[in-house]
Amino acid sequence: MQQPRSFKEIDPLGKHLSEEAKRLRKEARGTPPGVEREKLLRRARQVDRASHIAGWLNSPGLKPPT
Repeated sequence: MQQPRSFKEIDPLGKHLSEEAKRLRKEARGTPPGVEREKLLRRARQVDRASHIAGWLNSPGLKPPT
């Protein structure tokens, strides 16, 4: 019987997401005002929210539903 593959997270998801948000904001600063810039900024906000949610899910105070 095969054992399930183990998974080792090299880079925490929250860190990866916050770096992606910074990259998107930097790219937006170099983009002229308009639709494309707004899309980049909106995506950065979405990634920030995902980072916060990942932090909540990984918090030590999170308890399973009863």
